[in-house]
Amino acid sequence: MPQQEQIKYDYIIAGSGCAGLSLLYRILNEPTLKTKTILVLDSVKKNSNDRTWCYWETEKGLFDSIVTHEWKTLEFLTPEFTQRLNLEHYSYKMIKGIDFYNHVLSFAKTFKNVTFKLETIQNIQSENNHATVKTKNGTYTSDYVFNSTSLFNPTINTKNALLQHFEGWVIKTNKPTFNAKVGTLMDFRLNQDHGATFMYVLPTSAHEALIEYTLFSEKLLDKAEYKSALEQYINDVLNIAEYDILHKEFGVIPMSLAKFSRRPKSGERIINIGTAGGFTKASSGYTFQFIQKNTKSITHNLITGKHPYPEMTFREKMFQWYDRTVLEVMISKRMTGKEIFSIMFKNIPAENLLKFLGNESRLVDDIKIMNKLPKTPFLIAGMKRLL
Repeated sequence: MPQQEQIKYDYIIAGSGCAGLSLLYRILNEPTLKTKTILVLDSVKKNSNDRTWCYWETEKGLFDSIVTHEWKTLEFLTPEFTQRLNLEHYSYKMIKGIDFYNHVLSFAKTFKNVTFKLETIQNIQSENNHATVKTKNGTYTSDYVFNSTSLFNPTINTKNALLQHFEGWVIKTNKPTFNAKVGTLMDFRLNQDHGATFMYVLPTSAHEALIEYTLFSEKLLDKAEYKSALEQYINDVLNIAEYDILHKEFGVIPMSLAKFSRRPKSGERIINIGTAGGFTKASSGYTFQFIQKNTKSITHNLITGKHPYPEMTFREKMFQWYDRTVLEVMISKRMTGKEIFSIMFKNIPAENLLKFLGNESRLVDDIKIMNKLPKTPFLIAGMKRLL
């Protein structure tokens, strides 16, 4: 039996998705960290356009050079009203997965101190002064392991979670059809029998747009139902009869009340990042912008010689409670997702709402927003989430 490989690194990044590669990119852009020996482990290559990330921010971001498109005007639609959101400070941005992977990987390959291995991770453990990652091929140790795999994820079930599931098509039309300056953030003019159900329409030109059918529900649909809903919306709502499908993507994001720990109980040397660390916003599924904030904090801690685990601040705990309260209201069916988001988008100024949803608002702003929401269902849910 061949002897397993044992190699020591400064850092191991377990998982090369958005969180793992964002952290890698930030480390390699820091003069005091870029010479650290780093191992990136994943079971698959990141060489396909498997997802699209959308997010909002006020300033130029680290990944602006690969932003596919951005919008300063968004729309929110229901059968009862249409709300146009004109953004002054924020921009709503889109990045294609393949562009992100190629950008980070091509940059990282210029560093001889970075190693990539395609191996399935079996176990991650923390010792007194190092962490260990075991795969079928070898055992690797490092000062810290940054984990975005599901190894330490809590149990998720229909009692504590909804699934955000979606199928998106990038379509191209022969005739000019779309206004590339206006994106549809949520169109709730759809059947709501399965739960909160809406469409994104994000045009990148007059001829091309991402159309995404999204649901918050307890279970997935049959594959044919996503296709049927998209076809019907494109034909009946967008009035597009002829188009080509350039790209398809399908995804499932957990929206859970279960607690995703930033650091497993098994030790000091393992730091969970991405969804594994609780950086998918439970009430909306947005992840990219929260990953960027987290990886920025980790990098700062590494630069200053602190433990890389970013302690949760009081404000972060508050935002987590808000988030879990909204999700509790939806899971308990005290209100529908359509009702909650309709109240928010109709009664709260766009920039204030984006600050709140992005965990950037002030406490005084939070109180104003809470006063716009129905008291009884949110008080009951909020008290339950404090227990």
